[in-house]
Amino acid sequence: MSEFNQPISGNDLARFSGPGTFMRLPQATSLEGLDVAVLGVPMDIGTSWRSGTRFGPKQIRAESAMIRPYNMATGAAPFDALNIADIGDLAINTFNLAESLRIIEDSYDAILGSGVLPFAMGGDHSITLPILRAMARRYGPVAVIHVDAHADVNDEMFGERETHGTVFRRAYEEGLLEADKVYQIGLRGTGYGPDDFKEPQSWGFQHFVASELWNRSLHNMGAEIRRDIGGRPVYISYDIDSLDPAFAPGTGTPEIGGLTTMQALELIRAFKGLNVVGCDLVEVSPPYDPSGNTALVAANLIYEMLCILPGRDRA
Repeated sequence: MSEFNQPISGNDLARFSGPGTFMRLPQATSLEGLDVAVLGVPMDIGTSWRSGTRFGPKQIRAESAMIRPYNMATGAAPFDALNIADIGDLAINTFNLAESLRIIEDSYDAILGSGVLPFAMGGDHSITLPILRAMARRYGPVAVIHVDAHADVNDEMFGERETHGTVFRRAYEEGLLEADKVYQIGLRGTGYGPDDFKEPQSWGFQHFVASELWNRSLHNMGAEIRRDIGGRPVYISYDIDSLDPAFAPGTGTPEIGGLTTMQALELIRAFKGLNVVGCDLVEVSPPYDPSGNTALVAANLIYEMLCILPGRDRA
């Protein structure tokens, strides 16, 4: 029997009942004793197209009840190695984006200050900027693996400089990341001009556009990224719209021609061994996928990211 928190088994309590936490883990009211904290950031006031990501964390949690604790493909058993709990949702200000970003940043200062590794369920992608600010205070500039259809390097949107589409320009300008250790994977779609992707490349960002990844295994590419990063602290930001809408229609800014769920699994599994200091899974918008499949994919990708943390394999 593990000394750490375990998800409630579907053999002990039917999956359609029990607590509404991630994988039906215990909900913690304190960070004490935790190694990993799963949390929700139910926010969509930073988005520019279709809203609804405020409902993302709740549906991801609901769909996560299907996931069992042992990874049959990789041999990982994340709940046997570290103490993991759901700490609930951050109490953002749903009427004020700037205040919400401050709340996220302050909350992450407290989480990181307790030595706990945070896994966030968004929420729109604007949540990542305050997270990276807290990460940089804790670790210095970090490497970033950013899986997304969009580079999110706009200068401003409707005059606003902090939105879901400006995150990585602000992070670059503020020195929150190692520019030559930023990997943007799955980029695609239309733009406003030929320089939309070229400017971040001039900063050092490395781009892996979706059309060059079609019909390819991503294992080797992921392994090359892992070797390039080495032992640096790395933050993983995973936008569900990196996947083709055939696999994840429930998102605010869908783009056709994206990654498959199989490629997503290959990619995450190839990152095993990295010094991961935090992750987020953002832009799940349940109103655009009543089936729940997008949230189910998101829940599984969060689980897969838990599975690559150190010490997860059974002996």
